[in-house]
Amino acid sequence: MKQKKGFVLRDVCGERVIVGEGLETINFGKLISLNETAAFLWKKAGESDNFTTQQLAEALLEEYEVSADQALADVERIVKEWQEVGIVE
Repeated sequence: MKQKKGFVLRDVCGERVIVGEGLETINFGKLISLNETAAFLWKKAGESDNFTTQQLAEALLEEYEVSADQALADVERIVKEWQEVGIVE
């Protein structure tokens, strides 16, 4: 998977949000609010041209004290949400 072009993480009034920038996202009228962990995963996903849920789960394990099963379940949930709103492909 990869992040769709034109979606960036910004800090808006102390909140982390994904916004669309540029012509590619002209029909995207949403702000996607992320908690600290989801913002961490978004940054990690952006470090690669093609990421997997397993790679993100491993990054989560390195950064946070969480079980491998919980890390993978959390990553799968957030990536599914990103797919549903159309910010990853």
